[in-house]
Amino acid sequence: MQSRWTPAIIPPLVFLLDRISKVWIESRVSFYDTYVVIPGFFSIVHTQNKGAAFGILSEASATWRNVFLIGVSLAVMGFVAVLLIGSLRHTTSHSGWLRAGLALVLGGAVGNLWDRVLRGSVTDFLLFYAGQYQWPAFNVADSAISVGAAFLLLDMLHERRRTSAGVPRVS
Repeated sequence: MQSRWTPAIIPPLVFLLDRISKVWIESRVSFYDTYVVIPGFFSIVHTQNKGAAFGILSEASATWRNVFLIGVSLAVMGFVAVLLIGSLRHTTSHSGWLRAGLALVLGGAVGNLWDRVLRGSVTDFLLFYAGQYQWPAFNVADSAISVGAAFLLLDMLHERRRTSAGVPRVS
């Protein structure tokens, strides 16, 4: 049986996997090199994203951008941490999807914040594309945030179904 505290190991695990993957890429893949893994679909690259998701704010002044992005990251991480701690204390009223989603988002946010604080940019290396269309490069932390967000959506859908079926939420 899964312990209610199992999600507490997810953030440090995500952070560790993110750091290991970024250090490996930074030490073995030259900046802007591309290694095709699956032709027409997936490559390993080495890029640095100075902005937020999809490169938003990458052209803003470095000082303003970093202060803003670090501040927002810290605020969001604090909010997510409070929600996660609350969900771990009250297992009967929170699903595993919620706890896992919050833990993944927190771990991913810490991983990207680490890069931003140390160098002012985030190392990205996973590049998916189809023909001439490509998704912006991303990393393990971004993946954890995306999967975590999907888990949070699943939790909301599940809770909506429970509520509409007349099953009250236990506090």
